[in-house]
Amino acid sequence: MTDTIYFYAQTDPYGEFSNFAPFGVDKEGLWWRTVEHYFQAMKFQDIAHRERIRMCSRPKQAKALGMTRDIPIRSDWEEVKDGIMMEAVLDKFTLHRRPRDLLLSTGDAQIVENAPMDAYWGCGPDGQGLNRLGEILMQVREELRG
Repeated sequence: MTDTIYFYAQTDPYGEFSNFAPFGVDKEGLWWRTVEHYFQAMKFQDIAHRERIRMCSRPKQAKALGMTRDIPIRSDWEEVKDGIMMEAVLDKFTLHRRPRDLLLSTGDAQIVENAPMDAYWGCGPDGQGLNRLGEILMQVREELRG
């Protein structure tokens, strides 16, 4: 077992950890195709825009709609985004056996989203990013062990 596990693309080892991986979540009384779909939709209070994001056939499309600023994002987004991500990731790994077993198989390894353009959720271009998604995955791993 390595001390650090890096993930990013769905086709990479540990690709199941990606928010783009095809493991849906049941949130807000609705089924979301991926964690990415749910997370991007929750940026908005506009219900119609949330539904457009939910209905996207691919997570890349959901992300693109979530990145728009034609529709204002919720005013508390910076305060709530980590909690929303935690809830969705926990749901994913609770609902789906394959990613759950993979996550639990990582032991105590550090998990890092090797996202070169994202220094918040991933390690960023210089490897010094906050890696919040990796931190959340390690937190979920601990909860699942409990």
